[in-house]
Amino acid sequence: MEGVKPGRWDDENAGYGAQINKAAAQRIKDLIGKGVDEGATLELDGRDCTVEGYPDGNWVGPTLFSGVKPGQTVYDQEIFGPVLSLVDAGSLEEAIAIINSNPYGNGTSIFTSSGAAARKYSHEIEVGQVGVNIPIPVPVPFFSFTGGKASFYGDLHAYGKQAIKFFTETKTVISRWFDDDHLPTGPNLTINMK
Repeated sequence: MEGVKPGRWDDENAGYGAQINKAAAQRIKDLIGKGVDEGATLELDGRDCTVEGYPDGNWVGPTLFSGVKPGQTVYDQEIFGPVLSLVDAGSLEEAIAIINSNPYGNGTSIFTSSGAAARKYSHEIEVGQVGVNIPIPVPVPFFSFTGGKASFYGDLHAYGKQAIKFFTETKTVISRWFDDDHLPTGPNLTINMK
């Protein structure tokens, strides 16, 4: 994450831009401070980020917390900034329960070489955007923006066919797979349209 830097819109080396205004940047910095105060381990601190030539910009650098637990502000609130909170779970079932107990449901990711674990996670998780072996499940514009639970505001998803399918709660799963040592013993013809 240290290699990811914010910058101007025309900077080809920038990973992302400034926050929308000073209040948004300060809110994120305050939430980072609360995370520290509440006992989360701050692995990378982006509060003192600057961009050369723009000292008064609304910059927040990449921030990484580990040891985050439900009940801590950096877990319980949607931050909408360059802050990643790592939550430990003892099992896949515990991870699903932790995430499903949160009132928000914008997006989540799982990194695994197990198709069974990815399938279970994707189908049981109560969020609108699921990434499998992808760090941030942000779809391209022709997919719907499918935040769920308290992460969704209004009655229509922003893009594509979802603009008229407002009575159905949908889920987007984006996956990427790699070769592994587990060869199937026969054909796998399972198609689950759940």
